[in-house]
Amino acid sequence: MDLSVVIPVFNEEENIEPLVREIRQALDLTGKSYEVVLVDDGSTDGSYPALRRLCAGDARLKAVRLKRNFGQTAAIAAGFAHAAGEVIVAMDGDGQNDPKDIPELLKKLDEGFDLVSGWRYPRRDPLWSRRLPSHLANGLISWMTRVKLHDYGCTLKALRRDLAKGLRLYGEMHRFIPAIAFERGARIAEIKVHHRPRLLGKSKYGIARTFRVLLDLLTVKFLLSYSTRPLHIFGLIGLVSGGIGFLFGLYLTWEKLFSGTAIGGRPLLFLAVLLILVGFQFITMGLLGEMLARTYHESQDKPIYVVQEIMSQERKG
Repeated sequence: MDLSVVIPVFNEEENIEPLVREIRQALDLTGKSYEVVLVDDGSTDGSYPALRRLCAGDARLKAVRLKRNFGQTAAIAAGFAHAAGEVIVAMDGDGQNDPKDIPELLKKLDEGFDLVSGWRYPRRDPLWSRRLPSHLANGLISWMTRVKLHDYGCTLKALRRDLAKGLRLYGEMHRFIPAIAFERGARIAEIKVHHRPRLLGKSKYGIARTFRVLLDLLTVKFLLSYSTRPLHIFGLIGLVSGGIGFLFGLYLTWEKLFSGTAIGGRPLLFLAVLLILVGFQFITMGLLGEMLARTYHESQDKPIYVVQEIMSQERKG
C-alpha cells in the first residue's frame, strides 16, 4: 500500500460523501495504491451509517468507530494505528482541506523530507475568533519548540509510515506533531495549501481550545527538552529559589549580629525561609523525576536516541 489517508470524523454527516469523492478524484490520477481510513470519533448524527454505506461500495475505504468522543488527537492516533500505507496523510473531515493538495505534499515528501505540513493560505476563518488567536499561538509554539512553522493548526500533513507509527499522542497534541517529529530527528517541510470555507455542518472549534493548547504546549516543551533530564529544570528553579532565600538569610543574620536589629517579625525572614523550603522541594522533585525517567527508559529498553542509518563494511575471513 503506497498511501493511507486518515480522516477524523465527528458529526460530519453532510461532508463525508463529497470529501471521499474528491479524494478519489485526486488520488486516482496519481497511480498510487491507496486507502482512506475514516475514524468516527463518537458521532451522534448519521456519520457512521454514512461511513458504512461508503465502505460497502469501495474496498479502499476503511471505517474505524470509537466507542465515544475521545477528541481529534485520539481519532488521528487511531487512524495512524490502523493505516497500512508507506505514507500517511492526515486531513480534516469538514471539507476545508482540499484533497487536490495531497499530490503536492507527496511530491515535497519525495525530496527527502520525513514530514510535510500544510500551511492554510489564505485562511478562510473569522479574524478575531480564529485567525488572530491562531497566529499568536503559532508564533509562541514556534518560539518554544524551535520548529518554525506558519500553521501548526493545519491537520493536512504527510508523514512517512515509520514516523507516524512511532508517535505517541495525548491531549490536544495532534497540532504538535511537527515538534514531536523534530525531536525524533525528522526532516520537516511546510508548503502552502488551499483552505476552503466550511459549507456544511458546524465548526467544532472554539476560543476555549486555545487555553488547552497552551497547557499542552507546556507539556510538549517539557517532554522535548527535559524528559531525560528533569533535574536540569526543577534543580535550576530550586537552586535559584534556595540561593535567593539563603542570601536574604545572610543579610538578616548580618543585621542581627552587627546592628542589633530585631528580625523575628520581619516579613523578609518568612520570605527567606519560604524560598529555601521551596528550593529544597524543587530539587527533591528533580531527583524523583530523574529516578522516574530512568525507570521508564530502562524498564521498556527504550533508547534516548533515534538511529537513521548504519553503514559498515563486512569483514572477510
